[in-house]
Amino acid sequence: MITVHTIATDSSTAILGIGTTGRSCVRFLQSRGRALTAFDSVMDDDQAAAFRREFPRVALYGGEFDADRLSRFSSLIVSPGISLDQPAIRRALASGVELTSDIDLFLSEVDQPVVAITGSNGKTTVTTLVGKMAEASGLRAAVGGNIGTPVLDFLAPGQSWDLFVLELSSFQLERSKPPAAAAASILNISPDHMDRYPGIAAYQQAKQRIYPACRCAVFNRDDKLTYPLLNRQQTSISFGASAPDLKQYGLVREDNSSWLVRGHDTLLSSADMKLYGEHNLLNALAALALGEAAGLDLAVMVSVLREFPGLEHRCQWLGECDGVEYFNDSKGTNTGATIAAVEGLSRRPKDIVLIAGGQGKAADFTSLQQLKGRLKAAVLLGEATAAIASALAGQVDLKEVKDMAAAVDVAASLAVAGDRVLLSPSCASFDMFRNYQHRGDVFRALVLDRIEGGRK
Repeated sequence: MITVHTIATDSSTAILGIGTTGRSCVRFLQSRGRALTAFDSVMDDDQAAAFRREFPRVALYGGEFDADRLSRFSSLIVSPGISLDQPAIRRALASGVELTSDIDLFLSEVDQPVVAITGSNGKTTVTTLVGKMAEASGLRAAVGGNIGTPVLDFLAPGQSWDLFVLELSSFQLERSKPPAAAAASILNISPDHMDRYPGIAAYQQAKQRIYPACRCAVFNRDDKLTYPLLNRQQTSISFGASAPDLKQYGLVREDNSSWLVRGHDTLLSSADMKLYGEHNLLNALAALALGEAAGLDLAVMVSVLREFPGLEHRCQWLGECDGVEYFNDSKGTNTGATIAAVEGLSRRPKDIVLIAGGQGKAADFTSLQQLKGRLKAAVLLGEATAAIASALAGQVDLKEVKDMAAAVDVAASLAVAGDRVLLSPSCASFDMFRNYQHRGDVFRALVLDRIEGGRK
């Protein structure tokens, strides 16, 4: 059962943002009898009406945030979608108002072990995998955070959990105390959200907040930006694409296959897994290491890996037509994700036709040049078309299109038997689609229509 600790305060809290996280905070604080007020600078009339129906006794204010008003509160909970660099928020915090978060409130209430996972790419896959491994081990595992259920909703009456597996974004980590997790991991770091951070160093600093209070740090030994700075009470486990040292996780390549190994012990062949791509082998290794740190049985975890099919929109295999395979990696919203997807799926030189583009989030696309030996062509659409084209000019055959239907047609015309068409946009979707799921669904429908019609 969940052990509840009382948070002693008689002061008031301002909740900024009435999205999923903000509403979960209101529900929780109301249940604890806390005084609170909600603010949102971009809500529409329907959102405001829905909030007032659910929380008729909570004051809600719209419009631009006001520093003087916010400075009257004892604490602020700022939803992850709102930048802490907004002037009114900076002024309120500088005046002495405490910054807290739903993660802080949640961790103050539970005694059960927590597995905390972040990274630029793969964190949802790893979080889901660890949750399934825990469930297969007979534990009641709650999986949420940056995906699915907001953490505070796990504390609703009548719920009982043995383990919490949380995906945490850089935005959640930067406004929370370092989580006291049984196991914590940064899977990888590549430039992302550069519209919210002044540079990769600030982004890395936010991610690194996952380590200081954890018992065991799981890190990617191939990515130095993920390395933890540990104290004497902490332990660590590494994973990577190379053969590992004793008690670490890695890959060994034999007989044209990759094998997942722990130290000298062979665990599973990639040929016996349903996940596609070497980057997903690294995700699998990270899940094994995190599960070990959380006390899960290794044999059970390997059996889960054998059957796990992967997640929608993450290097998801859609089908084959005339020898050409189609993959949906719509969740690939930064260059690191796209590079990992292409390198993971490519089997020979220039066998990938990439569909990319969308809203660029102030990204630098020049890192995509390292894919020139693997890309047959890049089909570009959306606001970032010119930026990506500029980065790849003279490196890769480029085709510019106006919509996804044209992108699929052009990509199919360029591919031959043995090639793979991959949607991995390196961009957000909001210029053309509601979200990455909508973008992936549109792509999948177009591909399946082509496959069912027998057209390459």
